[in-house]
Amino acid sequence: MSDTDSQTVFVRHQMLDPQLAPVTERGAVKWMRENLFSGTFNTILTLLGIGAVYYLVSASLPWLLNGVWNANSLSECRQIIADNGGTTGACWALIKARWHQFLFGFYPQDSYWRPVLAFGLLFVALAPVLYWNDRKGAIMVAVSGVLTVLAMIGLSSPGTVDLFTIVLMAALFALAWVMPKKLVLVTLVYPFVAFFLLWGGPIAGPISVLLGLAAAAWLVMALQPRIGSILATILAVVAVALLFLGPYPLTSLLSSALQTVTGWGLPAVNSDQFGGFLLAFVIGITSISFSLPIGVILALGRQSDMFLVKTLSVGFIEFIRGVPLITLLFTASLLLQYFLPPQTNFDLILRVIILATLFSAAYLAEVIRGGLAALPRGQYEASDALGLNYWQAQRLIIMPQALKISIPGIVSTFIGLFKDTTLVSFVGLLDPLRGVTTIVRADINWKGIYWEPYIFVGVIFFVICFGMSRYSMYLERKLKTDHR
Repeated sequence: MSDTDSQTVFVRHQMLDPQLAPVTERGAVKWMRENLFSGTFNTILTLLGIGAVYYLVSASLPWLLNGVWNANSLSECRQIIADNGGTTGACWALIKARWHQFLFGFYPQDSYWRPVLAFGLLFVALAPVLYWNDRKGAIMVAVSGVLTVLAMIGLSSPGTVDLFTIVLMAALFALAWVMPKKLVLVTLVYPFVAFFLLWGGPIAGPISVLLGLAAAAWLVMALQPRIGSILATILAVVAVALLFLGPYPLTSLLSSALQTVTGWGLPAVNSDQFGGFLLAFVIGITSISFSLPIGVILALGRQSDMFLVKTLSVGFIEFIRGVPLITLLFTASLLLQYFLPPQTNFDLILRVIILATLFSAAYLAEVIRGGLAALPRGQYEASDALGLNYWQAQRLIIMPQALKISIPGIVSTFIGLFKDTTLVSFVGLLDPLRGVTTIVRADINWKGIYWEPYIFVGVIFFVICFGMSRYSMYLERKLKTDHR
């Protein structure tokens, strides 16, 4: 036997304790080395970026820190800054004095609770859309209810209104928690409730429109199996035209009949009193809500095999995409009234909403068409193999996948539309960026102020648009069902 065989061999029976990776391979050091200093060019860009950020912060931070919140004019702000030993500073007292105009325009101050309640109910109506049959929708309803009540208390709304809001939000939360699917009824009724809260007037008007549209929808759904989808769609268009247009629209007759039964309502508010972010929300949310289904129909029409449908869809899309939005807004303000039947009076905000909706729908149609083109041909063949007709295949197989693919483009179009609401100032409406700011800066007490109102409005726009983009990313991750 050799000496090697006679030696005792040691075998470790316990694993060594795990050791930390080197400092350069973990934590912030690794992230900086891989993302900020991975090469010579990247290092130069990082150093230049740090220098630019340092310059901006060093230049703006004293101006922000020396801001004045309590003053009655710009000259008083400057005097307070000078008395404190500063040479420059922001005059945030303008925002404190005129915040209500930036948010509500010239809406009556004793009725601020109406747009606040409409805004709170908006999130209740969105809950079943964002979280279908999910308890998260109930949490969203609860949070929006609490914030709505707190906002009303802060605005010193009447006690009866506060009590009514508490009871209403509690009932909606119970509905969302027990029967979340039933909350979609609130979504369907919300447009009429919001219109009544914002514009006021007799309650018979919104009720008559709701009943008329419900009757027309029921008639079309009842006749659709017998006459087909195309004739049912034509019948729906004719029914809506009879409801709203003509010298004797049916909704006006029904409203007059209902008003004899109940004359209750809210004080009417004219559209020229709307302004600020209230106007931006009314135009933006309404246009976003109606442009998506219209965009889907246009995208399907552009891919249709019927020559007339395809030609009309392509012509409409290309015409709208080839014309600037500001041109359409001037059309809504000056020319749209000439194309309507006699004695038809459309409010300016309604005309702007119609043109903004059509403008957004044309762009959404192209975004959705891209999602349809991205689907493999096998999806269409599979729907044919299952024996589904055209609308069943679109509803159950094709369109859900196309919309999932198109989420980034759809949300990007929505964000662009919401920001484009500031263009309505060119047609005489008081948007928060130019309309209200110009009026506020025209006051002799705030003559010469510049940056503060634009920063305030810009921050609110950023928060809203950033929230929309974050939700779209969440929705993409939630609907991502493929395998990497």
